[in-house]
Amino acid sequence: MSGQRSAPIGEAGTMVKAVWNGAVIAESDATVKVEGNHYFPASSVRVEYLEDSLHRTVCAWKGEASYYSVVVDGRRNPDAAWYYAEPKALAAHIKDHVAFWHGVRIVG
Repeated sequence: MSGQRSAPIGEAGTMVKAVWNGAVIAESDATVKVEGNHYFPASSVRVEYLEDSLHRTVCAWKGEASYYSVVVDGRRNPDAAWYYAEPKALAAHIKDHVAFWHGVRIVG
């Protein structure tokens, strides 16, 4: 199908962590890798480190992204995590998943 982008799934069974300011923010062996970003299942994310953000962006094929700021030990990393609450059909496999950037290290 012309114009559609594939979204490969990460290596099954490979434990991946999102780490910032010495804290493990998320950890899973079931991430979904899209455009180089690991999307962690929401159930694997430590929500005590997340704070809702008003920031939003739009991706042509994934839809509207909402953001979280990551807060660890009093340090705040604005808009360092994002998710698609209602992804478009091509990105349906990342619904209920969270990805990270802005200095959050992905290891594993």
